[in-house]
Amino acid sequence: MRFPRQARILRGPLDATPVAGVLFLLALFILITSLLYTPGTPLDITLPDGQPAGGTDNPSVVVKVDKHGQYFFENAPMEETDLKEKLRQAARQTPGLNVILRADKGVELQVLTHLWDIFRQAGVTNS
Repeated sequence: MRFPRQARILRGPLDATPVAGVLFLLALFILITSLLYTPGTPLDITLPDGQPAGGTDNPSVVVKVDKHGQYFFENAPMEETDLKEKLRQAARQTPGLNVILRADKGVELQVLTHLWDIFRQAGVTNS
């Protein structure tokens, strides 16, 4: 039994639309994969110039503030009134107490100046 052939291979002009579509997708794939970060690729980091801050012999406490305005005293979350009281107690117990302020990048300057006012009201002179 013989089957008739219905397919004609490469008979007639070649249609360029599917070829262009495949080439477009290939170019898009190469572009996207080249823009992705690959681990192990060295990053160019420019560090600021300047001298490191000098140390101190006085005891210190750490006050942190995140971008949502949440205060932390020695890694414990605090409300503003509790923070004021803790700083007052620490300043009374330890003369010359240093306060190290650590803030997230997104913290507004208004929040930082408010914290400095809290430090001053609590009797902290070194911050």
